[in-house]
Amino acid sequence: MIKTVLVVDDSRIMRNIVKNTFSELRIPCEFIEACNGKEALVMLQNHKVHLVLLDWNMPQLSGLDFLKKIRSLPVYKNLPIIMVTSEAARYNVIEALKNGATDYIIKPVNDRIFTEKLSKITL
Repeated sequence: MIKTVLVVDDSRIMRNIVKNTFSELRIPCEFIEACNGKEALVMLQNHKVHLVLLDWNMPQLSGLDFLKKIRSLPVYKNLPIIMVTSEAARYNVIEALKNGATDYIIKPVNDRIFTEKLSKITL
């Protein structure tokens, strides 16, 4: 069964970089995209998503606010959500993990880090 990955980032270039990096790992999946947290909520309601790759800084609904909202809904409590962001400060990482992020990747992304993070979750 092909898994669905939701890539949430306000930069189309960044969404493409994340998808390309992910694809280079040869994990068969289908990508859906959202440019902010608000759009991502709609995508989650309309698709069966197996993994969310989530930016922090976005208009309308930030990645952290999206994360808090999703984790408050029991149906998404086990959905793997990896923050993929340029927010590198230790307190940001702690805040994201405390609010339910499965893992945290600091941009720029690369195959090695992606492989390491993805190996910890079941897709």
